[in-house]
Amino acid sequence: MLNTKQKAYLKGLAHKLDHSHQLGKLEITPEAIATFDKALTAHELIKIHALKTTVTPLKELALDLAGALKAEIVQLIGKNIILYRANPQDRKIKFPT
Repeated sequence: MLNTKQKAYLKGLAHKLDHSHQLGKLEITPEAIATFDKALTAHELIKIHALKTTVTPLKELALDLAGALKAEIVQLIGKNIILYRANPQDRKIKFPT
């Protein structure tokens, strides 16, 4: 579980990220889960944009995604979900001490 300092650090990193992933009207599909899983393994931190066509509330989508991906929700802002999952074999993000 992330503490507040770690979340603040990740929010700063996520601010620079582009919306490289999107959720549309089909919302959470096995293909979307596979794509997000690969991205989390490679980058550890991803930003997902929920399009206007999504019907499910953002918080519910974020909780479902975090559960399916075994990731942590860093932030929900606007229509964006920021997720983090450490890669134990290749840590890219080092938290400041």
